[in-house]
Amino acid sequence: MRSSNHVIGFLNFMTLLLSIPILGGGIWLSSRANTTDCMKFLQWPLIISGASLMLISLAGLAGACYRNTVLMYVYLWAMFFTIAALVGFLIFAYAVTDKGSGRPVMNRVYQEYYLQDYSGWLEDRVSKESYWTKISSCIRDSHSCDKMGRIVRGAPESADQFYLRKLTPIESGCCKPPTVCGYVYINETFWYPPGGQVGADPDCFRWNNDQDQLCYNCNSCKAGAVASVKTSWRKKRNGVGTTAQEGVGDLAWTKVAGGAADEQWVTGQWLGSRKRNRAVVG
Repeated sequence: MRSSNHVIGFLNFMTLLLSIPILGGGIWLSSRANTTDCMKFLQWPLIISGASLMLISLAGLAGACYRNTVLMYVYLWAMFFTIAALVGFLIFAYAVTDKGSGRPVMNRVYQEYYLQDYSGWLEDRVSKESYWTKISSCIRDSHSCDKMGRIVRGAPESADQFYLRKLTPIESGCCKPPTVCGYVYINETFWYPPGGQVGADPDCFRWNNDQDQLCYNCNSCKAGAVASVKTSWRKKRNGVGTTAQEGVGDLAWTKVAGGAADEQWVTGQWLGSRKRNRAVVG
């Protein structure tokens, strides 16, 4: 029985250790939300998952250490519902991040992003006016575009050097005009309009060299934000998938170890009873 309790305690201790980076990662992402994805509400799945796993693991540890049947039942049921919730989140995350990606651009290393390539809940959430006002303000305040400038051999980088850069979705969508517009590169965030007619893309007319405006109101910027969120969610769903697998294994082993512990307890009671009977007969 003691060895089974040790196994249960060890499994719960491992789950507790697993919950720490999940919870810490959610808190860290939340604290950095204003300088990265600007989507603070998307950090809650990690925080809730990590906190739930931590509380469940503590209940399992207490139940195993003190041999408390009530705590063990609470632990098993809580673990079951947590795994079900994680599986539900995985399905939702796969459905949300399934469609859409950047488009390659001829003679460019970076990709460009178009809002029509994305669909569903995530695109509607990001492009909704009430949300986009906050998101675009957040992206602007993060100064991501201001940080794009590079000095190469003592001089600002040339257009050819810029075209060889691998830009983030935010940098590509919000800090420069779309390539189809035909704007001429001056520096990373300043583009001169062509001599003739600009492209037909509505974003061509939304671009503004004012550093407080740039392409923050462009659909390409919204698409870049969606792509950025997709990348974050894919990382999260992979982490949650690992957590769910660990949880299923933990639950199964706890059941097996718990069953073994119960069997050893019954056997111990039976052997103790036989010894007492022999002592009485003797």
